[in-house]
Amino acid sequence: MRGTAEFQIIGRIGRIATVGSTLKINIASDYPRKQDDGTYDDNTHWNTVTVFAERTIEWIKAKTKPGDLVHARGCIRNGSYEKDGDTVYTTDLVTTEFLLLAKHQPKDADDSIIDKEA
Repeated sequence: MRGTAEFQIIGRIGRIATVGSTLKINIASDYPRKQDDGTYDDNTHWNTVTVFAERTIEWIKAKTKPGDLVHARGCIRNGSYEKDGDTVYTTDLVTTEFLLLAKHQPKDADDSIIDKEA
């Protein structure tokens, strides 16, 4: 049997940064949590995914921006590197699929459905 370690995230882009030959994308996902009074509060988690594929990096840079709703899927990879004589261990979310689900639509006060003159 073959083992896998995969992830899937649906959320909004916070920041896109080029790091060496890779692209690091911060994605915010909300997990609603029910409170004692019956209301729900958002519990936002930020995840950083890494893209290595050159064509995917070019597509993301050209087609996405912060606030866009995206779907990222890929594998979980553990790694390590040396920093100041110490070994630093990492868990990386390496993206193999990246989809744009919806463009960010900024809220505009003039587009309100409520008639302000009523």
